[in-house]
Amino acid sequence: MSVLLPGIEGRIRSIQERMKAACERSSRGPGEVRLLAVSKTFPASAVEEAAAAGLRAFGENYAQEGCEKVDWFRENRPGLKLEWHFIGPLQSNKTRMVAERFDWVQSVNRMKIARRLSEQRPQDLPDLNVLVEVNIDGEASKSGLAPQEAVAFALEASKLPRLRVRGFMAIPAPASDPASQAGPFKAMRSLFLSAQEAGLPVDTLSMGMSGDFEEAIACGSTMVRIGSAIFGPRDYGPGH
Repeated sequence: MSVLLPGIEGRIRSIQERMKAACERSSRGPGEVRLLAVSKTFPASAVEEAAAAGLRAFGENYAQEGCEKVDWFRENRPGLKLEWHFIGPLQSNKTRMVAERFDWVQSVNRMKIARRLSEQRPQDLPDLNVLVEVNIDGEASKSGLAPQEAVAFALEASKLPRLRVRGFMAIPAPASDPASQAGPFKAMRSLFLSAQEAGLPVDTLSMGMSGDFEEAIACGSTMVRIGSAIFGPRDYGPGH
């Protein structure tokens, strides 16, 4: 597990201020962009500190680790209402545990996974919010649908019961300058608008991380996923 650095309240405040400034530069209201704190590899106690500083939405990449945290909060902090997003690659043998615990799955990119999540979502829970993952740069090392396939996939997935298709998620290739960062983000925004024109009631465009979230906001992101800038450096264990 990673070790939380002191000063998380100040780091959260700094991110929120930068988000607000980015929204103002783009003539957007601060409420148009949500902050998702990515807590993978950090213990439940780190999430607890982030929650104490006012955050309520958390993202997890690994099914077993994420489910253990959800269960810990259910058992130990039942009055604390957190929103859990699964944002990592999801194997078919892990869909049930995710469908039973998470509020969102941002990494849906295969119809088999969508169907399993639909079938395994408990009836006593609200519909599972899902985002279609798009490989916007066509990187061989990344999962996700090709951009030209994404809208048709979203339309098909939206027909499944117990799922609510909310929009799209992408992880563009790293780029150091704003102009290079903007290209993939603008392409995602265009895809998002195409989905709306096709009749999908999408409202969420999840893009932007610690190194590029301000440019993502400028290009229309409605949710940024921030991990290391909130929690600090990660320890992935031996071999990483």
